[in-house]
Amino acid sequence: MGELLGVAVLGAGHMGADHIRRLDQVVSGARVAAVADPDTARAKEAVGGIAGVSVHEDAVAALDAPGVEAVLIASPGPAHEEALLAAFARGLPVLCEKPMVPDSDGALRVVEAEARLGRRLAQIGFMRRYDAEYRRLKSLLDGGALGRPLMLHCTHRNVSSPPHFTSAMLINSSVSHEIDAARWLLGQELTAVTVLRPAPSSGAPQGLLDPQFVLFETERGALVDVEVFVNCGFGYQVRCEAVGETGSARIGEEHGMAVTSGGGARQEVPQDYLVRFADAYDREVQAWVDATRRGRVTGPGTWDGYAASAVAEAGVRSLEEGGRVQITLAPRPDLYTRTDR
Repeated sequence: MGELLGVAVLGAGHMGADHIRRLDQVVSGARVAAVADPDTARAKEAVGGIAGVSVHEDAVAALDAPGVEAVLIASPGPAHEEALLAAFARGLPVLCEKPMVPDSDGALRVVEAEARLGRRLAQIGFMRRYDAEYRRLKSLLDGGALGRPLMLHCTHRNVSSPPHFTSAMLINSSVSHEIDAARWLLGQELTAVTVLRPAPSSGAPQGLLDPQFVLFETERGALVDVEVFVNCGFGYQVRCEAVGETGSARIGEEHGMAVTSGGGARQEVPQDYLVRFADAYDREVQAWVDATRRGRVTGPGTWDGYAASAVAEAGVRSLEEGGRVQITLAPRPDLYTRTDR
């Protein structure tokens, strides 16, 4: 491995371009070696000013580019399975944005392919595990400061949804973060899900069931509720309150700049996830680079990616068919122990 870890970034859209900037300007120990995107003009724009980067239309071609030692996947979810399997075939360590693979069958194929290698190669991009507030809450729960956890109350709000957003995506795109965070915070699998649909907001696009209220049950009897509202109109808000037998703790309160002028006061509200979780993304990618340079893989793995997809699929079933849906996971391979969480 070279002095700087050579990374191929697959996808140069909103998320991919931000990771290219992060690898070039923020993270130490790595460089952008190659970028792939079907829109090569967009890829060239994303790497403008960065020397020594090859640009490719085909993702697999980027994996074989000179100097590539690791892969960061930020392409659309349906392209992830092929890219992950191609990286595994080449023995390349991977940081893959969520969803790892949108459908649980494809996600399980990735888990099984990695398990056949006998070692982990992939870290999945559930960046909330790297957020300072979430890590403090995890420490409180693990240390028993709140007693046995009984409930998590979660809020997930966006200013507006993109044009292609569907009702199912409120669960399999937005709530997938809460799915992983709940599994990680509680150290439990989710066993059942019920999705309730209030009357849609007048601010939601025609036909979009927004907001939704999602209720998860866990294997040891805790409950997790999520209000997801992707067209709230005013800001990006992510909150979580853990309620235990002896105490509670809440994260995600507004902590932006407060401005007082003209006889009034206002509090700034982040407008998207790249602002709210900027530090978490920085820590996530730095941790991945550091571990990769040591020949290790840490953080959420492919089993976590599979579990998130399987739980989200059950949630979409509840949304579309109504009622409570049982969640069934495949047997967990020996490679993935509970300490991965």
